[in-house]
Amino acid sequence: MAFKTPPADTTVADSPEKLFRDLTRRRLPDVLQHQAEIMRQYAAQAIDAPDVALQLPTGSGKTLVGLLVGEWRRRKFRERVVYLCPTRQLVHQVAAEANEKYGLSVATFVGRQAQYEPRDKTDYQQASRMAVTTYAGMFNTNTFFNNADIILVDDAHVSENYIAGHWTIKISRLDEAQAPLHQAISGILEPHLSTTDLTRLRGVWEDVVDRTWVDKIPTPVLSQIADQLTEVLDVHTDGTELAYPWSLLRGHLLACHLYVSSQDILIRPLLPPTYSHRPFAAAKQRIFMSATLGAGGDLERLTGRNRIVRVRAPEGWDRQGVGRRFFVFPSLSLTDEQNAQFRQDVMRRAGRSVVLVPSDGAADAVEKKIDETLKFPVFRARDIEQSKTAFARSEKAVAIVANRYDGVDFPGDECRLLLIDGLPKAVNSQERFLMSRMGANVLYNERVQTRVIQAIGRCTRSLEDYSAVVVTGDALPEYLADINRRRYLHPELQAEIAFGVNQSTHTDIANLLENIDIFLKNGPEWEDANRQIVDDRARLVQEALPAQSDLAGAVGDEIQYQTLMWRQDYQGAAAAAEAVLARLVHPLLKGYRALWNYLAGSAAYLAAQKGSGAMTAKARQHYAEAYKCAPDLSWLADFARSQHIEAAARDANDLYEPLRQVERLSAQLARLGTIHERDFARLEQEILSGLQRPETFERAQEQLGSFLGFVAGKREEEGSPDPWWISGNGCIVFEDYVDTDATAELDVKKTRQAASHPNWMKQHVEQSVGCSYFPTVVTPARKIRNAATPHAGELLYWEYDDFVAWAAAAIATVRELRETFFDEGDLDWQARAAHTLRERGFDFASIVSRLSESKLLSRMQAV
Repeated sequence: MAFKTPPADTTVADSPEKLFRDLTRRRLPDVLQHQAEIMRQYAAQAIDAPDVALQLPTGSGKTLVGLLVGEWRRRKFRERVVYLCPTRQLVHQVAAEANEKYGLSVATFVGRQAQYEPRDKTDYQQASRMAVTTYAGMFNTNTFFNNADIILVDDAHVSENYIAGHWTIKISRLDEAQAPLHQAISGILEPHLSTTDLTRLRGVWEDVVDRTWVDKIPTPVLSQIADQLTEVLDVHTDGTELAYPWSLLRGHLLACHLYVSSQDILIRPLLPPTYSHRPFAAAKQRIFMSATLGAGGDLERLTGRNRIVRVRAPEGWDRQGVGRRFFVFPSLSLTDEQNAQFRQDVMRRAGRSVVLVPSDGAADAVEKKIDETLKFPVFRARDIEQSKTAFARSEKAVAIVANRYDGVDFPGDECRLLLIDGLPKAVNSQERFLMSRMGANVLYNERVQTRVIQAIGRCTRSLEDYSAVVVTGDALPEYLADINRRRYLHPELQAEIAFGVNQSTHTDIANLLENIDIFLKNGPEWEDANRQIVDDRARLVQEALPAQSDLAGAVGDEIQYQTLMWRQDYQGAAAAAEAVLARLVHPLLKGYRALWNYLAGSAAYLAAQKGSGAMTAKARQHYAEAYKCAPDLSWLADFARSQHIEAAARDANDLYEPLRQVERLSAQLARLGTIHERDFARLEQEILSGLQRPETFERAQEQLGSFLGFVAGKREEEGSPDPWWISGNGCIVFEDYVDTDATAELDVKKTRQAASHPNWMKQHVEQSVGCSYFPTVVTPARKIRNAATPHAGELLYWEYDDFVAWAAAAIATVRELRETFFDEGDLDWQARAAHTLRERGFDFASIVSRLSESKLLSRMQAV
C-alpha cells in the first residue's frame, strides 16, 4: 500500500456562517439571516470567553448554528470539539441532520466506551471530526472526552438533571434492587423523623396528599449521621450503578443535602460542582445553546458556571413565534369520562399523535388504553431512539414519550396532534422541597416556564408548522390557563392560550372536535380564527418575571458558596451565603432568603464543629433570621427551636403542627384547581350532603378531614373505628352513632367500641403511633345507659347537629381562603391561612380544645 500524503493546509472562512457555503453536500442554499447574525456576534464578541451562551429560540435552527460553530473552530484552530445532547435519540438526530442536510461528517459516540468505533475515536483525538455524544458521555468518572477543547452543550436550558445527575444519588423505594438500601437509610433516619413522616418515607399513608410529601434532613442532623450513612452507602452501592455518583459524593457528604419523600431518598449538592469535573472545567470554551438566556441567572445554576457571556437572539424573535398551535383544554368543560372519550376521538381523527406523560407508569396506562380502544401501533421512546421513520410513515400511530418534554421533535407532517398529560412543575425532590416547603417558587419561575414552552413546542419547529395541543392532567392546564402566569409568556403564546381557553370554555365534545377538524384542515375557516390570534399578539406584551435582577445578582455568590462547601471551607461558605443574602431584597424572595439564612447558619454550624468557636453565635443568628423570614414554615420552625433560638416551650398548638395542616390544605387546593371551581364545588357538595345521611356520613367525615388538611383515614374491618383525623402528635378517632335521634341511648357495646379505638389505632395505623388520642362519639343521642358509664371515662362528645354546622362553617372558611390562593409554597398565604383557621377554631388544637371541654359523661344523661 502506498504511503499516504498528509492533507494540505486549507484556508478556513473567517466566520462560521461563511464556512457553510464551502460544504458542498449541503441541502440548503445558505444559512438564514438570523443564524448568520448570531454566528457573527459570536465570532466578534465571544470567541475567547471561557463560557458562552447562544440564545437560539425554538425554530431558529440551533442545531445548524451549533454544528457550524463547532466545525469552524475545529478547522480554524485544530481543536477537539464535543457536541453534547441530552439523549441517544438526539445524538442520532443531530448526526443525521449534520450528514443529510448540512453536508457535515461527525462521529457519534453512544453506549459503553468499549463500544466506540476505533476510527471515530482516532478522528476525534486528531481533531479530524467533531464528536457528538450524550451528556452522560461527558459526565462520568472515566470519560473518553477528557481533553476536549470546545464543548457545545445543546438544550442547556433543560440540562440540570443531566448535569447534576453526575453528583446525585437517588434511591427509589419502588426499585427492587434499591429497596434494601432505602430500608437501611430509613432505619438511620428513624430517630430524626416524626412517626407520620417515617411512615410516608416507607410508603405507608392514608391520604393521597401524602404521595407528594417531601422534606429535608437538616445539615446538623446530617453531620451526626454522616458516618453511619457512609458505611451503609459503601456496602450497598458496591457493584451497582450508584457506585459512581457515590464515589464523587463520599468525601463531600456535608456539602450535599439529603431529601426524603414518599417515592425516594435523594442526596445531592444544591448546585452541580462542575468545576470539580476536570474534563468539563478544563476545556478552552463551553458553549451553551439555549432557547432562553433568562434574566435570573438560571443558566448559571443549571450548569454550575459563573460569568457566562450571552449572545442574544436578533431583534424580532420577541414578537414572532414559531408555527401555530391550537390549544384545547377539555377539562374546562368536560367530565373525566368525557375527557377520555374526547382524547380517543381526536387521536382517531389525527391519525398520528404524540403523547407526553410524566412517568413510565403513566405511559404504560396510556399504551394499555390505546391497545384496548384504538388498536393503533404504539411507539415508545426506545422505538424512536435511532429513527422516527417508522412512526412518520405509519398512517395511524401514537408515540408515547415519558418524562421528557424537550428534544424529541416531530415537525411538519410527522405529527399534527400533541397531547400533554400532567406536566410536573418540579422534576426532583430538591425542586419540590424548595418550591412547596421553602416557598422558593420565584426561583423556579423561569425554569418551569422553559419546560412548559419546550413541551408545547414538540410539533412546531418552524414557521410553517402547525399543531393542535390538547392539555390535560392537573398541573399544566392550571399553569397555562391562569391569567396571573400568562402575562410572563411570549405575546404569541399568550394569544394562542387565550384563544384556546375561550374555545374550551362552556362547550361540549362535538364543538371541540369540530374545531379540531377545522384547524387540522388549515383552510379558509381557520384563517378567521388565526386572525384573532395575530391581532391579540399585536397588543400583548411579555412582562418580566419578578425578582429576576436580585436572583441574577446573587448567582455568582451561590456558586462560590457551593465551591467552598465542596472544599470544606465552611467559614468561607458562610461568608458567601451572607453575600447571597445581601442581594436578595425583593419581597417575593422571602422563602429564598429563609433558605439562604438556613444555609449560612448550617455552614457556620459546621465551621464551629471544626473548631471555629466564634461561628456558633453566627449559626444561631442565621437560624433566627431564617425563622423570621419564614416563621410559619413548620420544618424551619422546628429546626429553629431545636437550636434553642426560641426558649419558650412549645404550646399545645405546636404539637399538632398547624403549619403542616396548612401545607396539606394548600396541596388539596392545588389538586382541586383554581382556574374553575367545578372539582372544588363537587367535593364541597359531596361532603355537605354526605353529612346529612347516615349511610354516607362516615365517608363525608373522612373527606372533611382531608379537606381541612389532616391525615384522614377509614378502614372497613372487624373492630375498626370510624374515620380518624391525625395532625402532628394528635389523633381524633371517631365512633359515629348518627342513625338515631336525641332520645336514643348509648349502649355498652357502642361505648366499649369507642373506648377501644385508641388501642386499635396503635396496632393498625403507623402514623398514629406516639399520638395523644381523643376518642370522640358523634351522635344526636343525649343518653347513656348506666352499664356503659364505666367504659366512657375518656370519651369525648360531639353532638351531631353541632358537628354538621361546624363542618359547614369550616368548608365556608376554606372556600374563603381559596379566593386568595395562588400556588403551593406561598408563605404569606400559609401564614394568613393558619391565622384564620386558628382564629375561627378550625385548626387541630382548637378542635381538641373544643372536645376537651365536652366530656361524654358530662354531656349525656345516664339512664
